[in-house]
Order: sequence, then structure tokens, then C-alpha cells
Amino acid sequence: MSIRTNKMKAVAVLMKQLTTARRKFDERGRDESFDGELEKLRSVLNKIKDVFVEVKKNEEKLLDTLAEVYDHLRRLNRRKLHEDMDGICNRIRDYALMLLPTLVFDDSFKDEDHKGGKISHSSEELVQPHHQNNWTLEDYYRLHHLSRFYFLSLLIFPENAVIRKRNAINLWIGEGFSENTYNDTAEEEVEDVIDDLLKCGVIVRCGNGKDPFVNRFRILPGVRRASYLNFRPQWATELRNLEVLQLGHWQDSALHHIEVGSQEFLKDLRYLKELKYLSLRGMSRIFEVPSSIAELEKLLILDVKACHNLERLPDDISSMKSLTHLIMSDCCLLEGMPKGIEKLSNLEVLKGFLISTSEKTPCEISDLVNLRKLRRLSIRIGSEAMIRDGEFESLRFFFALKHLKISWSVSDPKYDKINVVLPSSLRKLHLECFPGKSLEECFMPLLPRFVFISMELKITGGKLESMKVDFPYGGVWNHCV
Repeated sequence: MSIRTNKMKAVAVLMKQLTTARRKFDERGRDESFDGELEKLRSVLNKIKDVFVEVKKNEEKLLDTLAEVYDHLRRLNRRKLHEDMDGICNRIRDYALMLLPTLVFDDSFKDEDHKGGKISHSSEELVQPHHQNNWTLEDYYRLHHLSRFYFLSLLIFPENAVIRKRNAINLWIGEGFSENTYNDTAEEEVEDVIDDLLKCGVIVRCGNGKDPFVNRFRILPGVRRASYLNFRPQWATELRNLEVLQLGHWQDSALHHIEVGSQEFLKDLRYLKELKYLSLRGMSRIFEVPSSIAELEKLLILDVKACHNLERLPDDISSMKSLTHLIMSDCCLLEGMPKGIEKLSNLEVLKGFLISTSEKTPCEISDLVNLRKLRRLSIRIGSEAMIRDGEFESLRFFFALKHLKISWSVSDPKYDKINVVLPSSLRKLHLECFPGKSLEECFMPLLPRFVFISMELKITGGKLESMKVDFPYGGVWNHCV
């Protein structure tokens, strides 16, 4: 691997090469003077091993702030800009300073005989309060006994990692901490745990701090570092009792990239019979999920979101009776759906359900009515979709459904006349790349008498010009974004 291939691994690669070279130099004849010079190089590299990580982190902070300001300007949000202008300007200045080559090396870096040196950054100390820099056992013992279990599960992440709450929920469900999965009780329970972790100072909130709900949080220094994975042949045979396997993208920033040289390691997943949570989210060069994954009958969550090279899923997943979350969204090359989805009676979250040709869509939307626990559903209408008559009308019978997303991969207006009938339980509707100009030809007002519809409508992309829908009996969009 070239040093320039991945700057995040550059120092680690150089350290490895240094170790190999020292061993070979010793084999040719030990020279204590030269060995001392190599030790000096090793010491210097050890002190700067995190410099690229810190630069990347500071770069993301600046980009987050600039994106926030851009959003305020785009929305002409005068009140928000007026309230936060001083803070915004200070953050932009401080984060920009962090990117300048002003690393302050202490005397120990200049004098290699003095031990215990470190690399510090003057701007970082100005931005981060001292009490946020670390945590102690005293903080841990202040936690509620339930929160301790949740916190210990976060030890798999490196220090200063920024985690989305949704990923934490998936992890905790896989660990078996919550039996409530994604329902309202689980949300309340997780909010209480995160609030406890914040109060005790073991994590810190990420964002502007104005939102009462915490969607992202950062793990403080002191949590052990994660190491790079190296999959040996038959690696899974040594981990037969593994319950949680997070291989995919978990970082908050989309700048992180995970690429595998080969997907051969996936074949050994069949040995992980106790697995409850598997994430391959955002991994590149995974073209197919092996059919053997259907043998994991205890699996609760399967997340392959944004696997952009993924073309095929197992042919049949009907044996995965425990599955509560099947997340396949943003897999643009996916050809079709596996058989047996309609038999997963415990499914609560189904994202990325693809409507394609009849051969590649073995079950219809109407078949999903049997999924009585389904709360979240996202549907993607493929470029060659064959939509059966009345297929979207069956949505009226999804009595537990609260969140619905419909995405169009084609701009042909003929695909906007799909006659959607919304269930009365729905609270949020997201339309992505809607190809029509008016919603009236998309939605059929066939609601039962005396039903009052109040929901949030979100629209991204598309050619929509009118949101008017003639709902009977006083139906209304509660909020549009």
C-alpha cells in the first residue's frame, strides 16, 4: 500500500514498514547507534499518529458550520441568523484556525530524552471546555445502573467518534437491551438513557444545541480505540457466539468511506447463528449478499443501506422469522426483492422495497398487509416498474404504519398516477422525485367517513407544482417541508 493511498493510514503503514525494516537490519548485523536512530524515528511517528485524524475532524467541524449557515441563508432565516451570528462567526474563525499549520509541539517533542510528550493545538483548547476532554470512573458510577449497560456497549467505537442516535438504537436492539425495537416506548427509553449519559458527562451533544432532542452525540476520550479488521479464512468459526456485527459505515460524516477488496468474507456469516444485528451500510465493492445469510434465524436487524455496488440479495429470506428491521434503501443497482418478505411477521421497519418488473418483484405491496407490526415503510419505484392496478390502494389497510416514503427512479409522468390511499395511522409522508405536477392525480380520497388526516408532508426533488389534495371530511397536511 502506498503512503499516499490513504492518509488516515499513512503513519500506521510507515510504522509497520519501520518494524519490518528494523527486524531485517538486525538480521544483517545489529548496529546500536543506527538502531537508536530508528527508535528516534519511531518515537516521532508515534507522537504524530493522530495528526491526520485531528485535521479531518476539524475539517468536518468547519464544513458542518458552513453547511448550517448556508441552510439559514437559503431559507432566508433572518431570526436564526440574527440570534446566532456572533456564535457562527466565532465557530467559523476557530474551526478555520484549527486547519492552519499551527500545531504546537511541546518540549518533549524537541527533546527526545524527555518522556510523556504530546501534541496539542491552541485553538482546540479555546473551543472545547476542559470538563469535556475526558471522563473518569466517578462519572461512570454516577450513571443509572441501566445506562451503564448501554454505555459499555459504546466501547466498540473510538474516542471522539460522532454517532447518530439511530445507529445507537440499532446497536442496543442487537445487544438485547431493548425489547421495544422502534416503537414509541423504545424512543422514550433511549432518550432517557442518552439524557443520563449527557448529564454524567460521558458523551456530549453534537449540533447547534437548540434542538431539544439529541440526534447525534460524541464519545469522549478514554473510550478504547477500534482496530482495523483483518478477515482470516474461516474467521467466523472463532466468533460463533457473536450477536452484533457492525462492519458498515457508522460515522456521522458522509466523508468516511469503507471499501473491501473482496466479499469472500461474507460467506462465513452462516456460522454466526447467534447474530442479531448485522450492518454492511455504505460498504463499497459488495455486489451480492450470499444466500447463506438466510440461515441466521435469530437476526433482528439487517442493514445494507447505501451499498452502491449491491446488485443481488438472497433469493428467499422467508426463514428469517425474527427480522424486525430490513434496510435496503439507497442501493441503486439492486435488481429486485427476495422472496418471502411478506412472511416476516415481526417486521417493523422495511426500507427500500423495490417495485420493478414482475419477475423481479415476487411480492406486491398488498402482500405486505400481513405485516401487522410494520411502522416504517419506504418504497422505490424502479425505472422499469410494472405497477399493478390498485397496488397502492392497499396501503389503507396498513393500520400500524406511521412513516411512509415513496421514491421515483423515473421522471415519466405516467408513474405519478398510482392511486395512493393513505392509512389513517400515518403521521409522516415523504415523496422523493415525484414525477407529476399535482398530487391530486396521485392520491385517492377514499377515506372512511369522520376520519381526520393530520400528517407531516416532506417533498424532495421532482416536478411538483401543486400540493392541493381534496381530502374529504376536513383532512389536512399538518406540516410541509
